[in-house]
Amino acid sequence: MPAANLPAIRACRPAWNKGRIIGQKRPLMPKHVWAIRVRLEIAGRTRDLALFNLAIDSMLRGCDLARLKVADIYAAGLVKERASITQSKTRQPGRFEITEETRKSLVYCSTIRSWSGPSTSGPGVSMKDATSRRGNTPAWSGNG
Repeated sequence: MPAANLPAIRACRPAWNKGRIIGQKRPLMPKHVWAIRVRLEIAGRTRDLALFNLAIDSMLRGCDLARLKVADIYAAGLVKERASITQSKTRQPGRFEITEETRKSLVYCSTIRSWSGPSTSGPGVSMKDATSRRGNTPAWSGNG
């Protein structure tokens, strides 16, 4: 088929990533982390602050952080000092320490019941379902 008969295909607008730097980005510096924490505290976004602190502590991928269960971080009504989760990409166990500040933000967040989603107990309870309908106690998943 001759090329002269084909319609000319042109982009109507420039590519969204034209001129942008591609590839791996630089890690956050401590001053950036603290700036994000302060802004979340000022805005009163306790759930976002708790998840941000947990993400910084654990260095988990976003998909692994979203799959985290309440039972992975709570035991006997308290936030654990160390937690373990199987990473979805590598299937390797990931162990991390939960700092005091993160534990405080998780307790405060579950106390004021600002987590979204329905509160149910059972093995499928995720980080979205952090408080039970009875009150301020964290919902349980698994056999805890």
